[in-house]
Amino acid sequence: MGAVKTKRMPRVVREQQMLDAAVQIFGQRGYMTASMDEIAELAGVSKPLVYLYLNSKEDLFTACIRREAAALVEAVRAGVRPDLPADRQLWEGLGAFFAHTAEHPDAWSVLHLQARTHGEPFAAEITAMRAEIVAFVTELILAAAREAHRNPELPEREVAGLAEALVGAAESLAAWANATPGVTARQAAATLMNFSWAGLGDLMAGRPWSPPQDRPEPHAG
Repeated sequence: MGAVKTKRMPRVVREQQMLDAAVQIFGQRGYMTASMDEIAELAGVSKPLVYLYLNSKEDLFTACIRREAAALVEAVRAGVRPDLPADRQLWEGLGAFFAHTAEHPDAWSVLHLQARTHGEPFAAEITAMRAEIVAFVTELILAAAREAHRNPELPEREVAGLAEALVGAAESLAAWANATPGVTARQAAATLMNFSWAGLGDLMAGRPWSPPQDRPEPHAG
């Protein structure tokens, strides 16, 4: 009898193994320092096979960014139940964000640090991911604001800046939490919730903060 042939691993499975290894190496060593040899060795494949599947180091890094960005966006969306009150929706969304970034620190390093610092085309991928998250957060805040003001026509521009600020704060806080021993995802989410919701609550109630008018506005030039 001839030798029994082993079943070849499907391409999609092998490719995910390569991406898993690449995210770990890129996240821990950085894009410039990481080598295709290291990635191939960690994935348990030959370097030529990595090139065959993913063409180049740049294409491999781009594939990592796209996969991890999609996973993060999906985690945040899946974490929010639309039947909850506005504050609970925001809380659940923040919790999902910080839980995902804590559970996948190498992926967050790729998205938040590596992809942002090596120019195009990587920065464009992050911009697209961030825009999707900002749009989702805008929807959450806008729905709450319209309900609070009993104005279903409240323009999106009224809360767009708040969503941008909240997402930016979440990104910075996730980087800090991952680098600070003992800080849990729940604690990070509670920190940002306490920081943001008091202000949002006043805004929803029609009590926005306004700059003092006891001195003239400075003029440019």
